Amino acid sequence: MKTATVIGLLESTIGNPLSRKILKSMSKYCEKDKKNRIEVAIELFTGQRKDACLGCKAAEKALRKFLIKGGEAFGVDEQTIKEKFKDPYWAKALASTLKGIALFGVRRPFTSGAPYQIVWDVTYACNLRCKHCYANAGKPLPDELTTEEAKRAIDIFDKAGVTILAFSGGEPLVRPDIFELARYASNKGMYVAVATNGTLITEEVAKKMKDAGIQFVQISLDGATPETHDEFRGIPGAFERTIKGIKNAVKAGFFVEIATTATHYNYKEIPDIIDLAEELKVNWFMLYNFVPTGRGKFIIENDLTPEEREEILKMLYYKNKETSVELLSTAPQFARVALQEEYKEKTDEILMPTHFYNARLPGKLANLAEFIGGCGAGRFYMSMRPNGDLQPCVFFPLKVGNIKEDDFEDLWQNNKVLNDLRNKDLLEEDCGKCPYRYHCGGCRARAYGYFGDYLAPDPGCVINKNAYEKVLETWK
Repeated sequence: MKTATVIGLLESTIGNPLSRKILKSMSKYCEKDKKNRIEVAIELFTGQRKDACLGCKAAEKALRKFLIKGGEAFGVDEQTIKEKFKDPYWAKALASTLKGIALFGVRRPFTSGAPYQIVWDVTYACNLRCKHCYANAGKPLPDELTTEEAKRAIDIFDKAGVTILAFSGGEPLVRPDIFELARYASNKGMYVAVATNGTLITEEVAKKMKDAGIQFVQISLDGATPETHDEFRGIPGAFERTIKGIKNAVKAGFFVEIATTATHYNYKEIPDIIDLAEELKVNWFMLYNFVPTGRGKFIIENDLTPEEREEILKMLYYKNKETSVELLSTAPQFARVALQEEYKEKTDEILMPTHFYNARLPGKLANLAEFIGGCGAGRFYMSMRPNGDLQPCVFFPLKVGNIKEDDFEDLWQNNKVLNDLRNKDLLEEDCGKCPYRYHCGGCRARAYGYFGDYLAPDPGCVINKNAYEKVLETWK
């Protein structure tokens, strides 16, 4: 299959008006079978379910043809497809993908039918005092969702088709009902993750997390030494407790990711942190973009320059080829940097880094990179504050609704802010005219944090020299 025909194939098969109409009817929640019709259809197709309503059976027939035909196009046999989609999270992700095509079409970059991931700050209570905290965490909010309200929120997310629910904070492990909420979400078939500072993960807590259905644990580590990490995190001894937490999480069998926010405090230590991550046998290392929000506003001068960020991202690209740890970044420029380096090397397979995984696309699928896209805020990702306020991203403090007051699915489909974020042609210069705008699009949270305008250029990119000079003027 020629590269240029991949998106064309999607547009002509499932992206045409008739197919989208059929997909829209298939993507509805089935009250009888208590799942999205596509998820039920997948269960029928893979043999995990023996019976269903007539509507879901009809959806299975249509889906079977699509999956088998699509598999043939990419050299994948029917049995391999069935084995892959026995995983409920793959089933949920496919349902959201097809629903996204039904609702929004085959666009560059792609928008899912429901957020693939919700990051939920379940509390702003925290046992650390980090310099860069976007939540300005410490004490809980007076109006944080109760246990019953939180469960209703999970019900709404499940019905909408959310695949991954990540509990964050503050420090989520200090919320008394966190294990109850995690189990509730896991029982709904969601992939449950926790983003934590790691200091509270004893062997006993790790077992409770495992029993609650948590599978993915992200632990923040902002230095390769106690001096750097503790100074950044605001509490002496945090480094040793965090390392112990990482070891306990790895030992318990979680998928473990170390997360580091790159600033002038620590960016020269990042290669050493990656080496430490490999030594600790974690699965992923995530380099977080610094965003000037929350307490981060007070250390804005410690953001990296565009040249420093470029240097770090190139280091990540090349180190990805030699380490056992998968290296990712929330900086959407990582996609542009990787593609530019791939083109220099003229490899048969391109690396398309995203916030969620590093897609490795063979040459014939190279133009899917524009389909996958960069910044996912409001496109396949959303966040929620402890009181139920919904935002495009945890680093992007712009309320677009509230889970207790608004129709979540209607908001996802029709909210103006979210739809603006999905259209990379609306971006202002130089992001808006960049040939990599569909692969990257700049960090919209950083644009909002620096300029109060989510369509403004991201001043962290070497292409946006003018925007960065404006930022420098505000610092003086």
